[in-house]
Amino acid sequence: MVQTYQSPVRVYKHPFELVMAAYEKRFPTCKMIPVFLGSEIIHEFKSEDGAEHIVERRCKLNVDAPYLLRKIVGVDHVIFIQKNHLNRRERTLDIVAQNESFSTRLSIYEHCHYSVHPENPNWTCFEQDASLDIKHFFGFESTVEKIAMKQYTSNVKKGKEVIEYYINELISEGVSYIPPWEGAPAEVTKADKEEDPSQDSGLRSRSDSVGSQHSQHSLILGATAASMQRKSLTPPEVVLSLEGAGKADTSTDKIDDDYIARFLGHLTMVEESQLVQLRRWLQKTHKGKIPKDAHILRFLRAREFNVEKAREMLVHSLAWRKLHNIDKILDGYKPPEVLETYYPGGWHYCDREGRPLYIIKLGQMDVKGLMRSVGEEAILRHVLAVNEEGLRRAEDATQRRGYPVSACTCIVDLEGLSMRHLWRPGIRALLRIIETVEANYPETMGRLLIVRAPRVFPVLWTLVSPFIDENTRNKFMIYGGKDYLGPGGLVEFMEKQYIPDFLGGDCYCDVHEGGLVPKSLYQEELVDKSPEDQPLSSDSLYQTAALAKDFPHEVLVEVPEKGSVVTWDFDILKGDVTFTVFLCRKAISPQPHHHNAGTSGNIGSVQFLDKNMVVGRDISIVEPPNICRDGDSVQGSHVTSQAGNYILQWKYLDTTKPSFDFPLTWHKSKVMYHSELLPSAAFRGSMSSLQSCQSGFSSLSAGTASNQSMAGSSCPSRSLKVPPR
Repeated sequence: MVQTYQSPVRVYKHPFELVMAAYEKRFPTCKMIPVFLGSEIIHEFKSEDGAEHIVERRCKLNVDAPYLLRKIVGVDHVIFIQKNHLNRRERTLDIVAQNESFSTRLSIYEHCHYSVHPENPNWTCFEQDASLDIKHFFGFESTVEKIAMKQYTSNVKKGKEVIEYYINELISEGVSYIPPWEGAPAEVTKADKEEDPSQDSGLRSRSDSVGSQHSQHSLILGATAASMQRKSLTPPEVVLSLEGAGKADTSTDKIDDDYIARFLGHLTMVEESQLVQLRRWLQKTHKGKIPKDAHILRFLRAREFNVEKAREMLVHSLAWRKLHNIDKILDGYKPPEVLETYYPGGWHYCDREGRPLYIIKLGQMDVKGLMRSVGEEAILRHVLAVNEEGLRRAEDATQRRGYPVSACTCIVDLEGLSMRHLWRPGIRALLRIIETVEANYPETMGRLLIVRAPRVFPVLWTLVSPFIDENTRNKFMIYGGKDYLGPGGLVEFMEKQYIPDFLGGDCYCDVHEGGLVPKSLYQEELVDKSPEDQPLSSDSLYQTAALAKDFPHEVLVEVPEKGSVVTWDFDILKGDVTFTVFLCRKAISPQPHHHNAGTSGNIGSVQFLDKNMVVGRDISIVEPPNICRDGDSVQGSHVTSQAGNYILQWKYLDTTKPSFDFPLTWHKSKVMYHSELLPSAAFRGSMSSLQSCQSGFSSLSAGTASNQSMAGSSCPSRSLKVPPR
């Protein structure tokens, strides 16, 4: 099993040349990192102009392991092969390393890259990624990982501090600036080298010092396993040849460690790695339409930083947001008049930690009256609007206060709670709300304070608590009677001057009182209406379809003229599919075949193409089959070469082993899609015009790491951003 580690960008606020000089100063020995025992050069290359220096070394590292394990394995040190490529012209240093010892039992690769900050030429960036594949190691696989964790936490984190120490030492010696390399004519350089043979040895000494700095990074190789305790989503992206070294990745935005500390809070190096890996995966599969880093981090925390589980949860949530148009829920949202008057909830200042505070008087809520006046879907949508507002307020608090605020605090007042609240449809609605919020707004609850809990509360708690995530339940504080007024009560979580008046404080709180909804406001059509009959969003652009084996889903697009552009935007909600675009050469039946794929509701598949049609004779493939995996989000377009009937086809991809006992209903995938046709007159050759005007970016992705960092810091940049493509 291959596991990977990917660091965020570490930024040294010093020029590249000064950072390299600091490496020279700390070697050949460094008392701060004693495990590096030495190295020998096995290959070396220097360009004639002195701009490039490539060194390959065999490095010896001490094994920081228990005595018994060292005796069983029979070694006290391990050997790594490192390849360093210093490019003074491009101002980069690349280090690629892999283990020579025990290479048949485990494989360790590491790639470190130093470069100039893309927005500030006086800063230096450091990036690191590594992979570990433990095949077998004398039955001590778990022990090796523990040893790696020890080395990782005790040495890698120290790496940046070590470099800063030597940089400060250089500055104290009067060396605060080293000019960048300037090329000289090759013939002059060659002549100089012939006249002064010592120049080679001097260059060798300097470069050897720079190359030897990899003792820190070779040390990391032994420690990498600890940061890779989650299964990798993709093969390790490790540069193993010097030809590929020295090229920075400019395909995605990157986040640095200072930005993480300022906007996301303290993360361990393992947690930073999981965030970077999930972020990179989303950038590849969602075309840059990814949520803000704080939102991604919430899903990682909800799944204990298991990247694969967090990815599965997040991609389904993103698809849910798209299907129900959640991103626009706050754009001009105005709750129904009944909710404005009788829904007893509202925002009220913040708690001691700066988290937005929401108060709801659940005991005064007429659940039956609200459901029979506006319906369950309207109540759910209102709750979702409150959650969206909470995300917005938390983000504003982060910008305003100067430290991360990622969650909200909620006070639930249960005075007035009685058996009438245990109405079965009301409980069902409450459980549905809890399920929806848990799936799409994880880790947004900082603290939930339940006050004035009556005797009937344990009954309600028994019904709903099994549906609440354990981590969320641990954030609940329950107060009976007037316990909330004493020590450990509300005053522990919020300033005394902000405690609402109805809870014994002096602060006026304008949260609605709730109360019984007049029966004159009831709507007969909602009294016995099933929630499945009430759409959460009436303006959603997306449709869903269930696919079964041998029953694809197809969309017919009638193109009236050459040059028109067919666009598509779809998400794979379940399973794997292939997506293909066809052009029909013969007439299509106006009555397609429908198949419900064993599902309820109108989400079955529709098929226009007859199974007897032959490619090349009856139909042509204009966009070849594209394999799409569970969780993928795909956007694309096709400029038509002629008028006619075009078919967008999603087909179930069977990745299971053949089995006669495998029922048809198990062969299912589910897709959510939207397509539209742009007339040829609307296309002027701009790639941006091919994007659907209504298939926009998620509101969660607006102002991601780059924009947040610029808004919240006076530094030139807290995040590395590449030019728009």
